[in-house]
Amino acid sequence: MPSASTRKHARTATVTDRPPAPEPSFAERARTLVHIGRIGSLSTLSRKQPGFPFGSVMPYGLDATGRPIFLISTMAMHTQNLQADPRASLLVTQPDASGDPLGASRVTLVGNAAKIPKPEIAEARRLYLERYANSKYWVDFEDFSFYRMDVLDVYYVGGFGVMGWVEASDYTQAQPDPLADSATAILEHMNADHKDALVLLARAFAGIESQEASMTAVDRLGFHVRLKTEEGMKGARIAFPREVRSTAETRKVLVEMVQQAREKLIGA
Repeated sequence: MPSASTRKHARTATVTDRPPAPEPSFAERARTLVHIGRIGSLSTLSRKQPGFPFGSVMPYGLDATGRPIFLISTMAMHTQNLQADPRASLLVTQPDASGDPLGASRVTLVGNAAKIPKPEIAEARRLYLERYANSKYWVDFEDFSFYRMDVLDVYYVGGFGVMGWVEASDYTQAQPDPLADSATAILEHMNADHKDALVLLARAFAGIESQEASMTAVDRLGFHVRLKTEEGMKGARIAFPREVRSTAETRKVLVEMVQQAREKLIGA
């Protein structure tokens, strides 16, 4: 049975009495973060110092259920550690995080990492090379092998006060957010060309008056804004009126929301 943190949408605290806007579940947010990430920190159990964790920078691929795929050499210490004990964890952090790193999203996958069976190597090779084309120069070296982590548990942190364990089954069944690959472009466009619209949206849908606004995150259910107000900096979550699944749908919904905000504020 899914844990309490994954049975419902995660929520973001607001500075008003309005009901919180829904957000993707922790499982979805974890899958999205691992999807957009490319490099993590792999911790294995040291052979040289038994019981101590050994950290390594680790590029990874992903299979259809979100299991990380590693291309590693027998000469590497982490490979030797895994051969002795498959228990490991992979920490992935928000790739575009700015400001305080403790306020950024991160996820830790805990599981067993073992060599991929021969019948499954071709698919693992394809998935890995999709992310790391330059790996073609060493992927077939005799000392390199593909390993895969079978995820046993997941811990997600979405920033200050937003954290919780995610069942492995919920993680593997979840899908990355449909805006995951286009979110950065949407943020850049809104913050460069539509700052006034964000101020308007925050006033109409979050009840916050601000002098400046920036969009800090976006997903299929809504977006986060960072607001400069007379009382200082504030954050808010604003829900979309309906779920979006593409950049075009996001643009259409935002245009509609701006029009609704204007009508709402004029009639207020």
